Amino acid sequence: MRVLVVEDHRQLAHLIAEGLTDAGFAADVVYDGARALEQTEEVDYDVVVLDRDLPVVHGDRVCRELASREDPVRIIMLTAAADVADRVDGLELGADDYLGKPFAFEELVARIRALGRREPSKAAVIRRGDLVIDRPRMRCTRAGRPLPLTLKEFGVLECLAAADGAVVSAEELLEHVWDVNADPFSNTVAVTLARLRKKLGDPPVIETVVGAGYRL
Repeated sequence: MRVLVVEDHRQLAHLIAEGLTDAGFAADVVYDGARALEQTEEVDYDVVVLDRDLPVVHGDRVCRELASREDPVRIIMLTAAADVADRVDGLELGADDYLGKPFAFEELVARIRALGRREPSKAAVIRRGDLVIDRPRMRCTRAGRPLPLTLKEFGVLECLAAADGAVVSAEELLEHVWDVNADPFSNTVAVTLARLRKKLGDPPVIETVVGAGYRL
């Protein structure tokens, strides 16, 4: 899953992003509301972790604008304003969830994963033949055999499986599994796919569609 952290406290923002990366997410960071609106136009995020008291454009306005878009992103408001009235206001602005500071990081991770599962295409467990992908536990088996996948390998496989037979381009994989620091001209996706195919074994389950991308 691709997550955008919008937090003006830079140290906290980076701590959250680093923790999310360690938990298997692709996480980007911006520090004000204006940049959040720009970044979400450029990148298709699964979840936005949004501080409320932001500079340039207030978090309330960011939340309202994101929620009103044709294809709205899931929003978790993460803020020190956490009494009942604040939570109600945030949810009425369009937030999907609300978590007060201070917070337990494990709870934030669980809430992000829960939001991701709300979409029909994001069932908790995906089955493709003898391949089973358990999203919440980040585990994968084939014919009952556990597969020791890295976080990026699991992310690529999850993205292909969620496409439900549609072709996924290398650019789409790079956008959903890696963060903005990934080099679009590198062979990162191809190398990760090669390792993933080897671990998945025979018969092959990932098809290369020449000139278009990959399909599970």
